Amino acid sequence: MTETQNKVEITFEDFKAEVLNDYKIATISRECSLLGRREVLTGKAKFGIFGDGKEVPQLALAKAFKNGDFRSGYYRDQTFMMAIGAMNIEQFFAGLYGHTDINFDPMSAGRQMGGHFATHSLDENGNWNNLTQQKNSSADISPTAGQMPRLLGLAQASKIFRNVSGINQTNFSENGNEVAWGTIGNASTSEGLFFETINAAGVLQVPMVMSVWDDEYGISVHAKHQTTKENISEILRGFQRDENNKGYEILNVKGWDYPALVATYEKAGAIAREEHVPVLIHVQELTQPQGHSTSGSHERYKNADRLAWEAQFDCLAQMRIWLIENNLATAEELDEIDNQAKKDVLEGKKAAWTSFTNPTKEEQKELVALLNSIAPSSESKIFIEKITSDLASIKEPIRKEILTTARKLLRMIVKENTRSQLATWITNYTNKIQPKFSSHLFSESNSNIYSATEVPATYDESADEVDARLVLRDNFDAIFSKYPESLIFGEDAGNIGDVNQGLEGMQEKYGELRVADVGIREATILGQGIGMAMRGLRPIAEIQYLDYLLYAIQIMSDDLATLQYRTKGRQKAPLIIRTRGHRLEGVWHSGSPMGMIINAIRGIHVLVPRNMTKAAGFYNTLLQTDEPALVVECLNGYRLKEKMPTNLGEFKTPIGVVETLKEGKDITLVSYGSTLRLVEQAANELEAVGINCEIIDVQSLLPFDIKHDIVKSIAKTNRLLVIDEDVPGGASAYILQEIIEVQNGYQHLDSAPQTLAAKPHRPAYGSDGDYFSKPSVEDIYEKVYAIMNEAKPDVYPSLY
Repeated sequence: MTETQNKVEITFEDFKAEVLNDYKIATISRECSLLGRREVLTGKAKFGIFGDGKEVPQLALAKAFKNGDFRSGYYRDQTFMMAIGAMNIEQFFAGLYGHTDINFDPMSAGRQMGGHFATHSLDENGNWNNLTQQKNSSADISPTAGQMPRLLGLAQASKIFRNVSGINQTNFSENGNEVAWGTIGNASTSEGLFFETINAAGVLQVPMVMSVWDDEYGISVHAKHQTTKENISEILRGFQRDENNKGYEILNVKGWDYPALVATYEKAGAIAREEHVPVLIHVQELTQPQGHSTSGSHERYKNADRLAWEAQFDCLAQMRIWLIENNLATAEELDEIDNQAKKDVLEGKKAAWTSFTNPTKEEQKELVALLNSIAPSSESKIFIEKITSDLASIKEPIRKEILTTARKLLRMIVKENTRSQLATWITNYTNKIQPKFSSHLFSESNSNIYSATEVPATYDESADEVDARLVLRDNFDAIFSKYPESLIFGEDAGNIGDVNQGLEGMQEKYGELRVADVGIREATILGQGIGMAMRGLRPIAEIQYLDYLLYAIQIMSDDLATLQYRTKGRQKAPLIIRTRGHRLEGVWHSGSPMGMIINAIRGIHVLVPRNMTKAAGFYNTLLQTDEPALVVECLNGYRLKEKMPTNLGEFKTPIGVVETLKEGKDITLVSYGSTLRLVEQAANELEAVGINCEIIDVQSLLPFDIKHDIVKSIAKTNRLLVIDEDVPGGASAYILQEIIEVQNGYQHLDSAPQTLAAKPHRPAYGSDGDYFSKPSVEDIYEKVYAIMNEAKPDVYPSLY
């Protein structure tokens, strides 16, 4: 018997109490929006974007939302969060003010503007909570439609849990009965990510319910400029399922019709939950009473007729009429609820403001007391007293004002004995406050990458030399056997075993759900991985070539890379992204935009193994950790020969640790990936003329050389050249900065540190194109030789 069929009948009084409580929640939410706007306009908060006008449909969504379900929505869903008990008034305002204590702003600890919602999937130590016993919201991001790819993965996880045997579902699923609920504004359905996700969900047939809140505008732009036929559900009618074709159930409902909304969401939830069919709900005739945000007024672009219609069909106004007409409440009773809501919201706002400002006021008093103790003995007594008085007079200080005051005064007394007291206070204060804004870019749990120890690959004495792709293939086989929750998917990853045969035979052995082909849609491949990883699975999302990663870089940057940070460690998605690249031929298949990648995805580890054994070791390491990573395999290495290890699935490549491939005394050469083969060849040729090179394989760009082994090499050789196939100023510049600034390598240099990168354009096609576009053996040889010529011109006369 289904959950819908098994519902217990409720009395009229129970029904009345339920709907009146709904009205109360909606009214409180509306008051939060109204007062929130005033808080921004009076300067207490920086920016506001609210859910007014969307309250009633969100009540209906909350009713159909069950424990274990996930939301992936956008910044207008405050009523929903209140209705499921995941946010109260004080927390709403704490988020608006940017409270850095996660106990007050559980959504992001002040790291995101208000209206960005999340629940806690993890405890304070980074361990999984029981997601099946709570209502879950994945952490919002601002980029429009950016929530869509992740939604696909959240829904697909239920399909995996229901249909793949052997997975321990504890804490994560109850036989895949969970629904992923998405929300989006109608204007944002114009984004490519929306269409890509809608198509993918229809193909995959996953339990996803997508709500489109339609108020006809995208900021000031009307739907006629946004959507063909001004109607997203109309143009998606081709997705409607029928008896012969899988697809969507598409439902339409008015956003002010409370009973119809409740019935619609109940129906949608049942279809998705029981049949694993995606549902689109187009919620029309909604309003946005305060306009898009606090940045402007909607009266500028809506005419009098539209404004009058919005006043009449405001969903709260219509719900009030429905309650009275159906004898569920009198006007007086509803007035009483309205008045009480105003009082409750005002009190909650005051409490939130007090909680937000009190810690900073205490820090202000602490510094004022210190400065008052320093002033009497200072030569700058008058100035210190003036600045101290100015600081003390700030009624509602922010931390910037406190620390700025201290740091400026430190300059003033730099030659006085009391300097050390103030300097110590500044250091301690910064160490205390900075983590409130900067912690949890990466995992801080006991399962982070630093918890994994290196396990070398082992070999039989008679180990065969095989095509390197077989090392990967057999290691993936070991992984899929060892980790039932692991799966891989990508373009050509399934039936043919990926374009380089690194997954040969894996789909036949482990099934189409665990080793899957997908369409050409990189952003939602990433989204599948993010969502499934957020639900406890261990997905490997394959992007066929490094160039194609650019289609997914926005999702990686805005969503995956920031997830731990923007939830202060209360959500994670340990997704592994597999791709291949380096030394390809042609403008569109040979880019190596590593500088762009590492600067766009801080929060994701970037691993650049030089061969397939090292790559396999990275996969083994990552599956024992709880952090996301990108692994870039060398495309021209699959057919090269490597020995087959005996401990497949067990050997581990350490992350953030470099490897010295050749010891030398004259110069340190630093590189990674395919270019290392050229470096090694050049070093052999340089040896013939007496130049002894030390070669270091970076292995990992993020993190970079955590043991600072490169500077130890430079201390011996006193010279440095970084070789890279990215454009000038790309990854080689990043590596150089790490060595010179972070490791203080400049102290040991007798020659200027240099980089050798590719030309600033995309590589031209063919072998000649590669030679004249990216560093060659001759380029490396001559660059090293020129450095040695400068140092010892009598020994190494100029080549040119």
